[in-house]
Amino acid sequence: MINENFIQGWNILSDSFNDAVKVIKFANNYNINQIQLSHHIVMDLRDVKNEKNRSLANTLTKVAHENEINEVLLWDHTLYELDYYPDKFKLSGKDIKSTNSNQQQKINLDDPQFWNWVQNDYRKMLNLAPDIDGLVLTFIETGARAEDQFSKKMSSKAEKLAKVVNKVTEVVVDEFNLNLYLRIFSYTRSEYKFITKSLEMVKNDDLPVMMKEAPHDFFLTHPNSKYAGKINRPTIIEFDTAGEFNGQGIIANTWPEYIEKRWSDYKNRPNIKGYVARTDRFNNTRIIGQPSEINLYALKQLIENEKNNSENIYDDFIIDKYSNNALSGIKAAFQKSFDIITSSLYTLGTNVANHSAMNFEPYSSSYARHVSGKWLDNPEVFVEHNVNEKFHYWKDIIDHIAPPHLKRKKYFKEEAPEVVENDWINYQKELMNWEYFNYIITEKEYGVKLAENALENIIKTKPQLNNDQYVSLFHYFNRTLLTTKLYKDVAKAYYGYRIFARGKEHRNPQLLPVIWEGLNGINKVSEQIKNYPVKPPSGQWNWVSDAQMAENIYNKILNGWKEYDYIIVPEPYDY
Repeated sequence: MINENFIQGWNILSDSFNDAVKVIKFANNYNINQIQLSHHIVMDLRDVKNEKNRSLANTLTKVAHENEINEVLLWDHTLYELDYYPDKFKLSGKDIKSTNSNQQQKINLDDPQFWNWVQNDYRKMLNLAPDIDGLVLTFIETGARAEDQFSKKMSSKAEKLAKVVNKVTEVVVDEFNLNLYLRIFSYTRSEYKFITKSLEMVKNDDLPVMMKEAPHDFFLTHPNSKYAGKINRPTIIEFDTAGEFNGQGIIANTWPEYIEKRWSDYKNRPNIKGYVARTDRFNNTRIIGQPSEINLYALKQLIENEKNNSENIYDDFIIDKYSNNALSGIKAAFQKSFDIITSSLYTLGTNVANHSAMNFEPYSSSYARHVSGKWLDNPEVFVEHNVNEKFHYWKDIIDHIAPPHLKRKKYFKEEAPEVVENDWINYQKELMNWEYFNYIITEKEYGVKLAENALENIIKTKPQLNNDQYVSLFHYFNRTLLTTKLYKDVAKAYYGYRIFARGKEHRNPQLLPVIWEGLNGINKVSEQIKNYPVKPPSGQWNWVSDAQMAENIYNKILNGWKEYDYIIVPEPYDY
């Protein structure tokens, strides 16, 4: 059982008022005691200066309090962009030693008048949101990154970050008597070192921290954060139950086992005092009332009763939301979601989508920043999905699937220096070959087959469901199936084309027919997606836009791709 101080929070990102109200009013069903308002509502506290954001935030705060949610928090990221602050606090030219060629000015952090200005600004902003109960402060990955600003008195990045937190704390906590949560995450292991060091310099020992379920971003293949719970501060874990990188609730995102695996580790760590879960990914992607709500349900059940597990969570949720008679079919479909997504939006254990949107190129983050191997001491992964092989994340997976023009040494040095130190990448060399092509296609075909089976499971439940239930589930899994087919066809065309572009010595008689299977498949599936009869939810990711991305790849392959010397693939019978 949990104690009364345990935080069970939800985070609302979308500025859709009706959706937000529905989420808040539904929160009591999940024993939610904290609501965070972020992103399109208030991403930075300065957003309350905008009348629309301020009105929405204040209204939702009132609705939450009326529904007995006692803690409502707004998000903040400080410092803001450089141009937000008066020029009189900035230095330039010979006065600064810039490590960033794009930053011609730096804030003088040694100027006490600058901090007076910042604190007065906070007072004004907090007075515009008088009913909130606190802030969630991200003090890294901000506009004007504090660690890059000028100071003679503070020699380390950690000192500069701590200065920001201490000055904000003096106003938010000491003057306004509000709660303040420190939201931390990092792009690299080295960043974690100075971020955690900065927390040792934060004067208020009671400030809790909020950390993501994974060390950097919400990827299904990432390990748990090794820092969460080990920092000597009360800690809440931030879960992305809405699938920012994994389908955004538009396609199948139902995975209690994944939630259970994460939480079974975190719950036993010291200092863990709760969780907050995202409830949407912008616009009308609210997961309350949708299949992906099961992820929120899983968190609640796992935390409130340690005897619960993913098996009975599936059963209880499906029986309650749908029908006992439809349990076996819906459960079978839901249980396939994790492997469907990790064999489609992921390729051999690494995510190749841009916030769920198809983007094999030119999205370089897939091949360095987002690679799960950077967080593993032994960067290996065993890929199932009918592949059943162990791979080294860098030497095997990235060196083969990354296009040569995105394998830049400088980028790996910044994102994963161990790659450069161990010479794990053949920089700017094309290594896609028939062996890895087969691994990829095997995985993508596995995803399609699994999605077909899941849709069949749903179709069989039609007699046991009312019309609205069935239609919703059918389109949810049909969109999922079309997505897997598009990834399969694009993979055949794209990776096959890269082998073809390497030259005749890398081609075999089977290559062109497979490429053309992919090209013809792109034509067929992209039309089905563009002409889909029911408009799907749309968040940061617009599902229909994947069809356009696939068509762009199709056109480049047939008309010449700049990065591949404008090589054009002929028809098989012309070759």
